[in-house]
Amino acid sequence: MQDRAQPGQHPESAPALFDAQIALLDNPIWGALSTRHLSLALGNERARRYPAEIGPLSGIPSQSAESYAALGELAGPQGVVALFSLEEFRIPPGWTTVRTGALYQMVRQTRGQLPSVQLTTGATLRRLTATDAPAMVALAELTEPGPFRLRTMELGNFYGIFHGERLMAMAGKRMHLPGLIEVSGVCTHPKARGRGYARLLMSIVIEEIERAGETAFLHVLTENPAIRVYEALGFAIRKQFHFAALKNVG
Repeated sequence: MQDRAQPGQHPESAPALFDAQIALLDNPIWGALSTRHLSLALGNERARRYPAEIGPLSGIPSQSAESYAALGELAGPQGVVALFSLEEFRIPPGWTTVRTGALYQMVRQTRGQLPSVQLTTGATLRRLTATDAPAMVALAELTEPGPFRLRTMELGNFYGIFHGERLMAMAGKRMHLPGLIEVSGVCTHPKARGRGYARLLMSIVIEEIERAGETAFLHVLTENPAIRVYEALGFAIRKQFHFAALKNVG
């Protein structure tokens, strides 16, 4: 396996993207909610968020008091939002921190070269539908791949692997920006780990993204050992972000 790319490195094999498209990744939630997910966005030019039933992801154009005030209106009393930022957060009074962390943003640098994984006997794979949403939320709550709600699957196709009627693994799409789609919701039940399910499902999602002429990217906590899996699938670290889940107590 190649040495891990450092944040900011761009191998020559990276898919060609316009500078304006890449620049949107510097503020990805804001970028998505201001472009290809604008139709889903609540808010205005000072702050935007996805509907709470889809998830807490929210974007602001800058760490300004005006943006946080607008974000507070979107969150509502005791509402929780999730933010990504390249710069340190400058959180004003009226918010309490629920969780913080560091994320790597990874972009797929190669085309093709996806692994072939065989399902174990008795396992089935299919595209997930709205009737699967409760099982998807339950799996996400067990494995914590990131915020996931009953309507998160409206952001893009999700695929799952079942043992009988039980959902054991899933992966799908979340943020959409011009030329870029995020792979997200990747998780496997503890009883099904080590079987290559995440690789298989991610490969399906990546192939779907690339058939549409787009580039796959993702976000992962910096301490997550799954980074090695993502590197094996052709992803390289682009930049490191701050992450915060905030509750509006103002």
